[in-house]
Amino acid sequence: MQINENYIVQEINDKVLASQKAFMRKVYGWMSSGLLITTLVSFYVFSTGFLGNFLNSTTLIILFVAQLGAVIALSGWAMKMSTPVAAALFVVYSALTGLTLSSIFYIYTIGSIINVFLTAAITFGALSFWGFITKRDLTAWGSFFFIGLIGIIVASLVNLFLASSALDFVISVIGVLVFAGLTAYDTQKIKEMHLVRMSGGSVEANTAIVGALVLYLDFINLFLMLLRLFGDRR
Repeated sequence: MQINENYIVQEINDKVLASQKAFMRKVYGWMSSGLLITTLVSFYVFSTGFLGNFLNSTTLIILFVAQLGAVIALSGWAMKMSTPVAAALFVVYSALTGLTLSSIFYIYTIGSIINVFLTAAITFGALSFWGFITKRDLTAWGSFFFIGLIGIIVASLVNLFLASSALDFVISVIGVLVFAGLTAYDTQKIKEMHLVRMSGGSVEANTAIVGALVLYLDFINLFLMLLRLFGDRR
């Protein structure tokens, strides 16, 4: 009897793990699609000179508000949306991010952007993989990284007035550590989020989009912090 019970438990665990892997493939698929859209839009905007001809302080504010609205909508109401609407909103957000990120091509050399992007991708991949397979509960990390994130935002606002290169360096270093940690933490949370939404259909599809958005933001911020540290300025 004990052998049969152990076999059943193992079979259930294998099915759950297989389901989690399939779910995470969807998450990474959406995330990769978002990054591809962001990359193509940002390079197109830079190569065509669209940034200099169109963007100004007013349009940047409008873009920022639109991005913030899209993130809030996806994070708060994605489960109440139809999957096509949630997907469209994610695509729009990715494109808007590409529009604003096109400015980095005017600040850093293309070669250094590519190198830092690859470094960020390898770092993100390793940490996300660890976050998926680790048996360690990373819940306690959440409050620590949240405090770090608030600190980065406050310090960045202060540095707008101080324009201190030393403070900018400290912010970038802490930012890399915070978003690297968030990558592992969020991966584990998304994996666990799947366990309570295994019903399939639109619920699981929308959950995958929300998970993709979270990891997308972790990657983008990790990339930007690394770029501030190691990017070669023009």
